[in-house]
Amino acid sequence: MLVYDNSALKAMREAGLRLTEVIHALRERIQPGVTGLELDQYAEQAILRTGAEPSFKGYQGYPATICLSVDDVVIHGIPNKKPLLPGQLVSVDLGLVYKGWHSDAAFSVMLAPAEESKLKLMDVTLQALKAGVAKVAPGVRLGDVSSEIQRVAESAGYGIVKDFTGHGIGRALHEEPPVPNFGRRNSGPILKPYQFLAIEPMVTAGSGCVVIDGDGWTVRTCEGVAAAHFEYTVAVTEEGVEVLTPHV
Repeated sequence: MLVYDNSALKAMREAGLRLTEVIHALRERIQPGVTGLELDQYAEQAILRTGAEPSFKGYQGYPATICLSVDDVVIHGIPNKKPLLPGQLVSVDLGLVYKGWHSDAAFSVMLAPAEESKLKLMDVTLQALKAGVAKVAPGVRLGDVSSEIQRVAESAGYGIVKDFTGHGIGRALHEEPPVPNFGRRNSGPILKPYQFLAIEPMVTAGSGCVVIDGDGWTVRTCEGVAAAHFEYTVAVTEEGVEVLTPHV
């Protein structure tokens, strides 16, 4: 588990600010009729305009700048030419690298007309993220963060995706440790100042079971039910936690 320093925190803040700026602009463009490919092209140009580069494009062969996951797709959906439709739950995951430092974040939106069941799923997923982040502090075990995310999601009747996790982040997009969205309190590594984490609950209206499409990327719920995804990049600080991508 990598421990950085105060200069790294300053650099990660810069990367996080740029990603947050891109997300705010991109979110406004997610409307019925727009295609995933159009959103992907916009996101790439927006990232480049900040002086950064996309983290995802080309990563382990991934072909796009963003992951666009709709309704029963949990994560890693590949943008295509299909237009988004009214009533869909859309999750977007994206990252950038600025001067060698990575930032990663995800958010979900509901296209009108809103379905109450999807809105609730999104709200609980965001609550789970914020509850987990609130546990982050020096001296806390990572299991306390993970178990809090699990508690919020499961107490609302939803399923946590256990096959995929959050992760450490910094000089690389994915670093140690994995950050599960489930776990036991008082377990796992002890958090220290100047560690950076990408915390990202993936929550489904079903059991949390997932399958991967034949493209090797697209992850769907086994039951064909909706999923939501929110993610922050955060820093463990001397005082507690700092959200570096405060996009929602």
